[in-house]
Amino acid sequence: MRIGLVSPYPWDVPGGVVQHIADLAASLRTAGHDAQVITPVDDDEVPLPSWVTRAGRSVPIPYNKSVSRLTFGVVSATRIRRWLSAGDFDVLHLHSPETFSLSLLALFNARGPIVATFHASNPRSRILAALQAPLQVQLEKLSGRIAVSPAARATIVEHLGGDAVVVPNGVEVARFADATPLPGWPGEGGAVGFLGRIDEPRKGLAVLLAAAEEMVASRPGLRLLVASLGDLDKVEHPISDRLRSRITLLGQVSESDKARMLASVDVYAAPNTGAESFGIVLLEAMAAGTPIVASGLDAFRRVLAPGNGMDAAAEFATPGDPVSLADAVSKVLDSPDDRARLRAAGSAIVGRYDWSVVTAEIVRVYETAIAVSKGRHVSEVPEPVELPDVPS
Repeated sequence: MRIGLVSPYPWDVPGGVVQHIADLAASLRTAGHDAQVITPVDDDEVPLPSWVTRAGRSVPIPYNKSVSRLTFGVVSATRIRRWLSAGDFDVLHLHSPETFSLSLLALFNARGPIVATFHASNPRSRILAALQAPLQVQLEKLSGRIAVSPAARATIVEHLGGDAVVVPNGVEVARFADATPLPGWPGEGGAVGFLGRIDEPRKGLAVLLAAAEEMVASRPGLRLLVASLGDLDKVEHPISDRLRSRITLLGQVSESDKARMLASVDVYAAPNTGAESFGIVLLEAMAAGTPIVASGLDAFRRVLAPGNGMDAAAEFATPGDPVSLADAVSKVLDSPDDRARLRAAGSAIVGRYDWSVVTAEIVRVYETAIAVSKGRHVSEVPEPVELPDVPS
């Protein structure tokens, strides 16, 4: 199958959606499909795989309590039309076409079987509410819709009409499971990891820093390993000299170094405050065998505490509450039994999200979209189903 994947965000800016697309393309190609990607790229010097096409640069736009870098203009429209014409794809797979992005440009210009994946959970989006009618005209062209989580699915139903099959994000389990710690980590005094953009308050770094201030008095060996671009002084929390000496800032990390970073800590902290639809780093931490302490967001609980007789793979803290976070992290650091329990629970959960499993489900959606586009009655097409045990 020849598949065209469209990224709304720049290839060279770290982010969950871009990594999802890169991993999906690689998994599809491993499975024998010809997957091609078109994407914004902000740095002209960044080397790209042969199957990735540049579509111009992006523009930063505030959206969903974050900053999205979107591509929408004449140059990009021309490049997407040429790519679509030359590609002759069996199916086109757009990501986040509800944004002003390359995916929406592709939707304007595309014909034939089209599948879209919706990543965002933003039930109060004024932009989506205002654009529902004009977007709906274009979204009618979709032959298949995927939501990465029930929360993302709810956003589609409320704001865009229609429904979607839930197929979650994937993770390359073996790559994280085989990672080795960074030199000198985790050490004896307790190491806590964080991965997320410093300039996004909803990622919760300020909450983690406040929690760490609570903990350092009784934990002289405590260290924080932070993988993020940016300046720590921009965080909305004053950092004491005592705490600053405990923080190692890695900056932007490669995928291999991300796996090593997760293998280097005793606890991975996910102190996010809201507006999350899934949390791919949670899967990565589970795959790396790292115990997790997470905010008790609904989206995180669905991943980390799926029920169906499975143990929770995290200790949960009250979102936005540094004291609750400090208590939960301390509990896990102080208990080898708890850490072993969380590792075992994470290992049991994360196997269902391996890219080999997720890719097979996405290919089923492609096959359905192609069949529907060719005019077969829906009843003649196998109904796409959600992954086993993933809550809907």
